[in-house]
Amino acid sequence: MADARPRILYVSDLAYPARGRRYCDEDILLTSRLRAGFDLALCHPRDAAALMDAFDAVVVRNSGPVLGYRAEYDAFRERALRQGTRVYNPLTGRADMAGKQYLLDLSAAGLPVIPTVDRAEDLHRLPEAGRYVVKPRLGADSIGLRIVTRAELPALADGTVLVQPHVDFAYEVSFCFVDDAFQYALYAPDPARRWELRPYEPTVRDLEFARRFIEWNGLRHGIQRVDACRAPDGELLLVELEDLNPYLSLDALDEDRREAFVAAFAASLHRFLADGGRTH
Repeated sequence: MADARPRILYVSDLAYPARGRRYCDEDILLTSRLRAGFDLALCHPRDAAALMDAFDAVVVRNSGPVLGYRAEYDAFRERALRQGTRVYNPLTGRADMAGKQYLLDLSAAGLPVIPTVDRAEDLHRLPEAGRYVVKPRLGADSIGLRIVTRAELPALADGTVLVQPHVDFAYEVSFCFVDDAFQYALYAPDPARRWELRPYEPTVRDLEFARRFIEWNGLRHGIQRVDACRAPDGELLLVELEDLNPYLSLDALDEDRREAFVAAFAASLHRFLADGGRTH
């Protein structure tokens, strides 16, 4: 008898109303390809904790901001960690998976990120700017984001929000990695149309920038997206390190690169299972 194929519970919110893109199309594509090597079932994030014991691993993909189902996500995470459930991406991520504290930590350490503080007594660390961005520490997908003046900051910076200077960047660029291997980069030439993405050919310096944050996060397996902006001085600054459920914008790739990513994803999942779910 042939060995049983690995069983994957693939977590996605197919109805999530994302602005400017359809998350469900991406997961329909990926699950159709993954079925070649895995027995796969798809479920909503609210149902993952109740179903996961019947599977060899749980793959969290386009599950939407966890703010919409915080209690269910926390219960899933706690149970998975307690039981040793194999979750991909592994739940040990230090970036968006754990909240926004990493932006404060990286900023304080002097790494190339948009300067970030959360308290009024630290506002002096921010450079002078005409406008500032204030967003919830637990926010996602620009939910709750505000643009304010410096005079408004002391009353807002109470530890529950992140405060950053509004950077007049040339463009945003995202670097996608599977495990520690770079896959592709995409950028939005027009900052006002951030979801109109095109392929971007990174320089050696660009990849060194992105890889620095992948190495900092230390995930042995998983999909990560490094989001950056090209600052007025020409340097890249980190905007976000998405290690929970990064949208991949696969529709912006040509067929060869899209299929190469799918192959890398499937191979990573097989390695993850063969590695016993090791996270580092």
